[in-house]
Amino acid sequence: MKDRFGTVIYVGKARDLRKRVSSYFQPSRRMGWDLKLQALVEAVHDFDTHIVRSEPEALLLEGRLIKEFQPRYNISFRDDKRFLLLKVNLNDPIPRFTLTRLRTDDGSLYFGPYPNASALRNTLTLVRRQFNLRGCRPLTPTAADYKHCLYAHLKFCTAPCIGNVSREQYLAQVKAACDFLEGQSEELAKQIEAEMLKAAQAQNFELAAKLRDMLSDLRQTTRPITRYHRTPANLPLAINPDADLAELAKLLNLPAPPDWIEGFDISNISGTLAVASLVVFKRGRPDRSNYRRYQIKSVEGQDDFAAMAEAVRRRYTRLLNEAQARGEKPLEQGSGCLPNLILVDGGKGQLNAACAELEKLGLAFIPVIGLAKEFEEIYRPGNAEPLRWPHTTGALKLLQRIRDESHRVANTYNAQLRLRKISESILDEFPGIGERRKAALLKKFGSVQRLRMATVEQIAAVPGFGGKMAEALKAFLEARSSD
Repeated sequence: MKDRFGTVIYVGKARDLRKRVSSYFQPSRRMGWDLKLQALVEAVHDFDTHIVRSEPEALLLEGRLIKEFQPRYNISFRDDKRFLLLKVNLNDPIPRFTLTRLRTDDGSLYFGPYPNASALRNTLTLVRRQFNLRGCRPLTPTAADYKHCLYAHLKFCTAPCIGNVSREQYLAQVKAACDFLEGQSEELAKQIEAEMLKAAQAQNFELAAKLRDMLSDLRQTTRPITRYHRTPANLPLAINPDADLAELAKLLNLPAPPDWIEGFDISNISGTLAVASLVVFKRGRPDRSNYRRYQIKSVEGQDDFAAMAEAVRRRYTRLLNEAQARGEKPLEQGSGCLPNLILVDGGKGQLNAACAELEKLGLAFIPVIGLAKEFEEIYRPGNAEPLRWPHTTGALKLLQRIRDESHRVANTYNAQLRLRKISESILDEFPGIGERRKAALLKKFGSVQRLRMATVEQIAAVPGFGGKMAEALKAFLEARSSD
C-alpha cells in the first residue's frame, strides 16, 4: 500500500487478495477503536501486487520488502534479523552443516533462506542421521574430541576425525546430503511415509505421529522455492508505468516517453564522506544492475552543487568513452547510448551545476530537470518558475520514486562508509597491523563485529596472520568489546 506521494506505507500478504484488501474498507467495530488502522485507511492511495507460488515464498518476499522499504504501518520484520540459512564449506578439512543468518562470500554453499526455523532444525537432524554426518562444533575435530562425542558413539557419525573413513569418503556423504537438500528427497520421503503407515497399522500411534511430523518438516524444508535475494526487478512500482511515462513526456514537452531515466543525489555528513548515487529506471522500473555509487573526490567541505557537478561529469564522461570505444556516435540525440531524461535531487543550484557539466561535454541536448523536496517543485533549465503538478499525477509519482530511490542509495552508501571508517579506526589501534592485513581481515569477515565472533583458528587462516598474532588480536577485540 502506498500513500499519495508513492511512499510504501504497508506490506502484507494474502491468499485471497480481494478479501484482504476489501476488509480495510468495510465498516467494522475495529475501525472504531483501532487508530492505527484508521490512519492507514485514510493514507492509502495506491496498491501494488506481486504474485508468488506458495505461502513460504510470500513470507520471504514480505520480510524482504519490509526490510527494504521500512513501511511505517508494519511492525514485524523491521529489525535486522534474517531468515535462517544452511551453510557448508566443502573446503574445510571435515565439512559440517551449520545454521547462519548471513550470506557471505567465503566459498561456502548456502541453502535457503527457510521461513520455518523449527522445520529446518528438525530436517537438519534427520539429514545428519541419514547421511552419518557430524554435528560437533569444532572446526577441525581431533581424537580428543572423539572421546566425548555422542554423535560417534551413537553411530550417527562415521567419525572421520579419527580416520574411521577417509576425507574423500566423508566428502561424498556431504555431497549426497547437498543433493538431498537441493530437492532430491522424494525417496526418503516415501520411506518415512511407509514407516508411518506401518506404525499406524500396528497401532503405535506415538511413533506414527513422530514420523508424520518428520515427514511434514522434510517436505516443508525441501520444497522448491523462488529465492528473492533482493527486491525483484520486476516488482511493479506503479499500476501503469507506461501511462506515467506518456504523461511525463506530455507535461515536459518531450518528443517521446523517456524510457531511460537517470537520477542523481548527494549525501554527506557536515561535508565529510560526501557520496553521490546514480539510479537508472528503464520503462518506469528500476534497473539495479546499472546503479552506480561515487565517492566525491574533488570537493572539500559541504558543497552539494560542486559534488553534483563531479558526479554528472564522471558519469557521462564514462558513457561517452564507452560509446566511442564501441564505435558509436553518442553526441547524436536518440543514439541509444545516453538517457532520455536526467533527474537531479534539488532545486536551481543542483540543476545549473548538472547543466553546466553536460554543456562542457557536448550533451546539452539531454533533457534535465530538478525535483525539490519541500513542495515537490520541478525546475527546468531556462525557466525561472518551477512546475507544480497535482500529487495525484502519475508522472510526478514516477519522478518521486526515482528521487527517493537515489536518496536511499546515497544514504545507504554514506552509512556504509561511516561504519567502515569506525571499524577501520578500531583495527588501527591494534599494534603491528598494516593496511594489507587490515584489508585481508575485512575482506574475509566483512566487519569488525563478525571478526569478534571468529575463532582464533579462523583468524589465523587469514593471509599474514599466525597463531600468536591471531590470539593477540582476539584478546584485543574482546577487551575492546568489554570497554
